[in-house]
Amino acid sequence: MGYGIIGTGSYLPPTIVTNDVLAERTGVTPGWIEERTGVRERRYCTSEQATSDLAGEAARRALEAAGLPAELLDFVVLGTSTPDFPQPATATVVQAAIGADRAAAFDVNSVCTSFVYALDTARGLLSADPQARYALVIGADVYSRQLNFDDHRSAVLFGDGAGAVVLGPVEDGYGMLTSRLLSDGRLRELVKVPGGGSRSPLTPASMMAGEHFFTMRGRAVRDYVVTVVPELLCSLLKEHDLTIEDIDLVVPHQANAVLLRRCFAEAGVSLDKLHLTCPLYGNTAAASIPVTLDDVVSDRGIERGSLVVMLGIGGGMSAGASLHRWPGASGGFQ
Repeated sequence: MGYGIIGTGSYLPPTIVTNDVLAERTGVTPGWIEERTGVRERRYCTSEQATSDLAGEAARRALEAAGLPAELLDFVVLGTSTPDFPQPATATVVQAAIGADRAAAFDVNSVCTSFVYALDTARGLLSADPQARYALVIGADVYSRQLNFDDHRSAVLFGDGAGAVVLGPVEDGYGMLTSRLLSDGRLRELVKVPGGGSRSPLTPASMMAGEHFFTMRGRAVRDYVVTVVPELLCSLLKEHDLTIEDIDLVVPHQANAVLLRRCFAEAGVSLDKLHLTCPLYGNTAAASIPVTLDDVVSDRGIERGSLVVMLGIGGGMSAGASLHRWPGASGGFQ
């Protein structure tokens, strides 16, 4: 018996922020934003919403799709780099909100790769515990509250959102087949929020210096992406004697539509197999893969037996990918 995705769900907050709005705020033109990022609009939270609110709504929708009551969950694993607060884990807030009373709940932070790491962790926990059957895996982030709008190159990319999947038992040979996780801490300075931790606690002086803002060295990150993505994809497929042509669907982290199309085309992936949601939602960080997966499921479905790759790149630097044979087991899946 394997473990696979038996339900998906997502939630995007209601406030739509167009390129016209951000152009005025960042001092660039709407055309400049779309030409360089492929993003046309993104969603921002309301002032009353936090990461756990988005995550909880996506979780409820995934559970409904799976036809599974929250009381049967064994694990709630939340991938995020924008928790509600430093402690406790935001997953525990979600656990209480959805009534998953018997589940162990914890957070995973690998920045934009957090969902892929969380998914692999949940699969490992289920496989190791003969009494466990179901895990809820969520990716959720609220980046709008840590963007520096004086930095137009990064501020125009990000939006807020949450996506979730339910992992459960599936027929042998289906579900999550394999995964690859990578980290390179030598490159940790490329993507960061420098203030707010034990090394540099937030003070009035550090906030005046902007240490609470997200920073990214865009050119170096791009170089990392174009180098790592083809290598990671080939490594993932090699274990199962597969080629790029065997893959039916690629669900990537939605970093930048222009970069993604270029990178996967160079890796030999036909662009009709690449599903993108960043033109409408921007880069929703840890949420982007499960949000995009749910978009595919809701829009056209995924046929049973299809080979699906989910692949993310994030700060750390980190990278991760997983290969799935779609189970089509429940939740109205084909």
